[in-house]
Amino acid sequence: MKKISLLLLGLFLPVVAVAADGATLDLNVRRIGLEWSKTDVRHADKYEDSPVSALKADSQDFVKGIFDTALQYKKNRLQWDNALFMEYGETKLKPYNAAATISENADDIILSSDLSYACWEFTGFKFGPTVRGAYDTEFKSTGDVPRQNILRANGGISLFDNEIIKSLYLTGVYEYDFTYAGEQTSKLAAELGWRMEYQIREGVKMSTNGYYREYLSYSEYVATDLERDLSAVLRLDTNLWGDLTMGPYVQYRRARARGVDVYGSNFVVGVSFNYITTFGLIK
Repeated sequence: MKKISLLLLGLFLPVVAVAADGATLDLNVRRIGLEWSKTDVRHADKYEDSPVSALKADSQDFVKGIFDTALQYKKNRLQWDNALFMEYGETKLKPYNAAATISENADDIILSSDLSYACWEFTGFKFGPTVRGAYDTEFKSTGDVPRQNILRANGGISLFDNEIIKSLYLTGVYEYDFTYAGEQTSKLAAELGWRMEYQIREGVKMSTNGYYREYLSYSEYVATDLERDLSAVLRLDTNLWGDLTMGPYVQYRRARARGVDVYGSNFVVGVSFNYITTFGLIK
């Protein structure tokens, strides 16, 4: 309870400051969305020898939920974002001649706080130092593998609060990984990250966000620790009605662990339905 109270105090401190000095506080709903697809194949056993793949494929259902919001405080050259990102996705595979199987393809919870200060401003860009703290975990464990638990601290420089470039940063990273009991590790890394939006025309927006992280040193050897990690998302959102949007997206993840000599990757193309808006809490 004490930790929760301290967290809530940290999130609502900007409200007190805003009331006193006329700065702004916005709740930025970056995305609350649902990605869904369904393939229903019937009588596949009758077409096992058919050259038409669609008639003998496995039935499968894919669903993923996304929740991405930020409480954004701005005053003069200062910007402070407190964000919560959550995603969870499953695929259910139903072969005609075997039992159905369910596999996770997304499971992530990130609670973060970013503080940036614009030492320089030019042609719509703000540039200066940035610091970030984050807790990275999951909804549930998979099989015998425990839930991921990582505390992460970043410090470096960033471009931010631009019409197109919402955030572009280069930072050093310190991680404390306590995923595995008895194998807690400290790591140092370098990270390049971005969040960008471009209004193609009224009601149509393209956006992308992601990061590339290169690990430089470790306190202990754990075979599953990553050496390199790339994650990128590209989305096109078209307004359907009000703040509800629909559009295609591409998501790519590529990484390599210390105990493996090849890269693992995950590439997804799909269509998503989203709710995107901004609430001006105090102006």
